[in-house]
Amino acid sequence: MYLKTGVADKELVSNALPTEERRASGPYAIIECFQEIPCNPCTEICPFGSILPMDDINDLPRMDYDTCTGCGLCAAICPGLAIFIINESYSDTVASVGIPYEFVPLPQKGDVVKMMDRAGEFVTDGKVLRVVPNKKYENTPVVTVEVPKDKVNEVRFLQLKQEAEVAMPTADPNDEENLPDTTIICRCENITVGEVRKMIDQGYDDFDELKRLIRTGMGPCQGRTCRHLIMQEISRKTGKKFEDIELGAFRPPTKPIQLEQLIGGKEDV
Repeated sequence: MYLKTGVADKELVSNALPTEERRASGPYAIIECFQEIPCNPCTEICPFGSILPMDDINDLPRMDYDTCTGCGLCAAICPGLAIFIINESYSDTVASVGIPYEFVPLPQKGDVVKMMDRAGEFVTDGKVLRVVPNKKYENTPVVTVEVPKDKVNEVRFLQLKQEAEVAMPTADPNDEENLPDTTIICRCENITVGEVRKMIDQGYDDFDELKRLIRTGMGPCQGRTCRHLIMQEISRKTGKKFEDIELGAFRPPTKPIQLEQLIGGKEDV
């Protein structure tokens, strides 16, 4: 389901969480990065080495929760906005969640905001505890919000109250046809579902044609996160069978590798 909708299910999230004992002991970072793509800023910025070094830049990040302090630097630098800072020890009934937020205006301390789940559905109201703009690193601001304790690992986005009337439409995560046109389908190139649909409606129903026209699949991940989503959209709009749609051209290597692998290992460097 995750590959079709981009919405992580309970099993994926549960596997990313630390032990119950660690969750009760103080703030921690949870990394909801579930696809292998070439990305490692979080491992580079962590001052405690809590996000373990990667053998391959395509590896999924791994946490050492014994050393993680929940400082929030990783949440601010993650280009996929996939890291959140959770504090379940905040009180007996209330927890806090730090959410990377790239919209303006920023909420202010004390604001009551609408808290949304991973699919964009309203869950509960929350109270803003602090906003860290990260001016030192010029990265994404992290907004920390107080929420009911049983909702802390359900909420993953916030919406200002005054924006509720002009909010973007939300989608049923089980219905690909219901994705709003504003949904980002190619994260590397910031291409929306609406842009892809417009091109398909004009007769461009081949991945390589879309690639040349609007740069789908030309970012750092080389189409590894968006290719199948775009092919599904082509199939849905044209009636073609998914397996009959061409994957498009790959520029080798299709997966980034280290130079030493090409020249026979470190001994020969």
